[in-house]
Amino acid sequence: MNATDRPRFAPRWLELRERADAAARAPELLHPLLEWMSARAPEGPPGGKGGLVIRDLGCGTGSMGRWLAVRLPGPQHWVLHDLDPLLLAHAGARMPVTAADGTPVDATTRRGDLAALTAADLAGTSLVTASALLDLLTRDEVEALADACVDAGCPVLLALSVAGRVELTPPDPLDTEIADAFNDHQRRTDQGRALLGPDAIAAAVAAFERRGATVVVRPSAWRLDCAESALTAEWLRGWVGAAHAQRPELAPEAVAYLRRRLEECAAGELSVAVHHTDLLALPGPASGSAG
Repeated sequence: MNATDRPRFAPRWLELRERADAAARAPELLHPLLEWMSARAPEGPPGGKGGLVIRDLGCGTGSMGRWLAVRLPGPQHWVLHDLDPLLLAHAGARMPVTAADGTPVDATTRRGDLAALTAADLAGTSLVTASALLDLLTRDEVEALADACVDAGCPVLLALSVAGRVELTPPDPLDTEIADAFNDHQRRTDQGRALLGPDAIAAAVAAFERRGATVVVRPSAWRLDCAESALTAEWLRGWVGAAHAQRPELAPEAVAYLRRRLEECAAGELSVAVHHTDLLALPGPASGSAG
C-alpha cells in the first residue's frame, strides 16, 4: 500500500470537527487504561524512564493528541504518524507541552504507512491511539494492527469509529435511504481495498479478543445543533454527497433533500446525532474493573 491509497482530509474539515470530536470522545475509557498502566508500573514504565511513548496513527492535525495528552499524567513523548506532510506540520506545531500533572510533553512526526507497523516497530510504545481512522481500514489491516499491538504488549485506544447510525431532528422521509447509501459507500472497495466502514468496530473487537486482549467499547456520538451549524452544514454536504456517489440514481431526490436540510440548519431548526464508538483494547485478561 502506498501513500496514494488512503483518503486525504483538508485541514479545514479536521479543524471544523475538532470541538465536536472532543465533546464526543469517551473519557471513561481512560480509567481502565490508567489502571492497566499502573498495574504494570513495577516492571518499569513501557516508555522507559523518560515516561510514556504514545503513537497517534493517522494523526491528521493532531486533535487526538491535544485531547489526550492533557488527560494523562506523567511525561510523554508522542510520535505522530500520517501520510500527509501538511497535516503532520499542523499536528507537530500544536501539541500541548504539559501533561495532566504539569510534566513535559514533546512530539515528533513520522510520515509513512501506518498499516506497515509491526510489533518490532512498537517496541517501547506505551499506547497506540487513533481517531476517526478505524472505519477507513480493511479487515486485513485491522488484523495486522491487532497482531502488532498485542504482540508488542501495547494497549490501543481507537476513538470515533463510525457506527452506521444517524438521527436527524426533525425527521425526513429520505433520511433512511440516504443513511443506507452512505453506509454502503463507507463499505466500498477503493483501489482494491475493501473498507470496513461501520463494520470496523465489530471486526476490531473480534480481532483483539481472538488474541487474548480485553476490549471495552463505549458510545461517542456527535450531537450537533445550531451551535455547530458550520460543522453540521459541512457534514451534511459530505454525507449526502457520499450517498449520491454510491447511488447516482438518488440524484434528483438527494439534491432537494440536501437543500431542505441546509435551509433547516441555517434557520437553527436542525439537530443531528452522528453515532460513533470508542474502543480500548488491553493486552491480557480483564482486571476487576476493566469492563
